[in-house]
Amino acid sequence: MTTAVSSLLTDDQRATLALWFEVNASLSAYHKLITSFGHARLAWQAKVEAWRQLGLHHTHLKRHEQPEQTRTSIDNIQKALTEGRYGLLFADQPDYPAQLLQIYDPPPVLFYRGNRMRLQQAQIAIVGSRKPTAHAQKTTFDMAQYLAQAGYVVTSGLALGVDKRAHSGALAQVDSAYQGRTVGVMGTGIDVNYPNHHDQLFAQIIEKGGCIISELLPHTQPHKHTFPRRNRLVAGLSLATIVTEAAVQSGSLITARLTSEQGKQVFAVPSHIDNGNAEGCHHLIREGATLIYHPQQVIEDVNSQLAHSPYLDTCSDTSTVNSNARTAVINDNLAESQANHLSRRSSYATGKETSQLSSANMKPQRTTVAIPEHLTAVYEQLDWHGQDLDALITATELTTSSLIGQLMELELLGAINVQGGRYSRS
Repeated sequence: MTTAVSSLLTDDQRATLALWFEVNASLSAYHKLITSFGHARLAWQAKVEAWRQLGLHHTHLKRHEQPEQTRTSIDNIQKALTEGRYGLLFADQPDYPAQLLQIYDPPPVLFYRGNRMRLQQAQIAIVGSRKPTAHAQKTTFDMAQYLAQAGYVVTSGLALGVDKRAHSGALAQVDSAYQGRTVGVMGTGIDVNYPNHHDQLFAQIIEKGGCIISELLPHTQPHKHTFPRRNRLVAGLSLATIVTEAAVQSGSLITARLTSEQGKQVFAVPSHIDNGNAEGCHHLIREGATLIYHPQQVIEDVNSQLAHSPYLDTCSDTSTVNSNARTAVINDNLAESQANHLSRRSSYATGKETSQLSSANMKPQRTTVAIPEHLTAVYEQLDWHGQDLDALITATELTTSSLIGQLMELELLGAINVQGGRYSRS
């Protein structure tokens, strides 16, 4: 059940929703009205002729001439809030994600379902192809799981393919302390699950403590124009964006571009040069994205930038009290992420107590060796968390002796680690 910040709308909030409804969630029209009239209530009370002089679209003018329809829409939203079907955040509220106020065109409202506090926590976006290869699916899942266990929230767009694997990986936590560390940004209204067969994923995100958001009005159906809007929010919420596999003509490259324009880092996972499904990643790397082959590389780069990230900036658009409250919440969550990360590293690389970790042994053991062809199938079954021998036998369908032999070869190459009977990538 979604818990709203407040289920009772104020007059100013009703005016904001009225404008948002009458301009059909058009950011340019909404900001033109606010700039011209100075306040949502004044803009809504203005005559249609004053709107016409601003050069607004005729459909916006027509809606403004039908205030009863607007009031009915707001009443329906109020009813849904009261019943807990979803929650609503306004840009001037302390729980509105501060990082979105740093982008060029922040939405005035956010509809949400689930745990809204995820929006305030340090997030890393993972995006990519809707039809990823099996290898990319596994890489995406493993990276998302690793990042979530390191204390980060994994953010994506709830689409088929890479997005779904990113959300699923973040949700695949045994320890309840790490469950639900994912945010899904919708390209539809908050009450329209798309794609349709993702109902189970939506339910899992909400039940496990994640969050789903939309800036669009309830009942908004999917449209080709709504998904680029969604992508800017995925980029805006996150400290960085990872593209695990994408073609050149991919919406993921839009997210990557928006991330770069927002002054944040883009990471890309390389693949075989003849993998057309990964040409977008190779293009990004050529254009300056950071090549990665392990999620720890992302964590190290992001951690070095946290002091300069939008998460730590106060927001001039809000009161001092609200700004201080936001910064305190964000700092607490970043401290939690750092603590979780240090604890996680102690069991992955050095085996030392967290308090003894230094910047030197924070570096993961990495390998740049080429994996021989006869070992590729086994290597691709491994992840960065570790699997026991029985699990690998089931996955590879190899005999015990053959599997052990190949694992020994990989270990000698420095491509894998063995700890406590569990095999993982280096």
